[in-house]
Amino acid sequence: MRLLLVRHGETPSNVASLLDTAAPGPGLTALGTRQAAALSEALADEDIEALYASTLVRTQLTAAPLAAARGLGVHIRDGIRELAAGDLEREPGDTQRGRLYLRTVLAWADGERALRMPGPGGESGTEVLARYDAVVAEAAGSGARTVAMVSHGAAIRLWTAVRARNLDADFAAAHPLRNTGVVVLEGSPGDGWRALSWAGALVTPAREGGPAGRPVDAG
Repeated sequence: MRLLLVRHGETPSNVASLLDTAAPGPGLTALGTRQAAALSEALADEDIEALYASTLVRTQLTAAPLAAARGLGVHIRDGIRELAAGDLEREPGDTQRGRLYLRTVLAWADGERALRMPGPGGESGTEVLARYDAVVAEAAGSGARTVAMVSHGAAIRLWTAVRARNLDADFAAAHPLRNTGVVVLEGSPGDGWRALSWAGALVTPAREGGPAGRPVDAG
């Protein structure tokens, strides 16, 4: 299966650099709406047969123009929502407490999956991967050859770092995914996954120099 993981369009919380992971979450900014509208053209060469979005409003708004253009329904699944921030919710991402969120995500990617985000509602890495895996397995079991999932930046970085055999925690740490950036993978839950591109840049195996081709946008 060819799997396209798409980060949602820009939100007001992205502009303010706030951790905002709770449901239903914010909508899109004017720029985010334009980014969502541009997805159909950006993915014009992809023969998408199934389209998924998370339970957060921003992913559904991002998926809607693509769904309309392709005549597809959108499968809404909680498993691909953003990683719950727990007590760090609404913290600015550039503060000490805000940076704890990303440090925890990267620790999960590096194998420390029993760690939890602080506070009520904080998940462990094991729980996050299990819920994300379940949606990917559902999509693979549908028989669709190409599937797009509109998800979230931290969730995509974690899942790909752990499940793509040519990515790792160091890659995830070095490569944030911009709004409506796309990660393309091929594989299956049984055989594993290989990342083909990250936001338009070709991906080389982990620890072999990072992305090749044009530079990856780190914004």
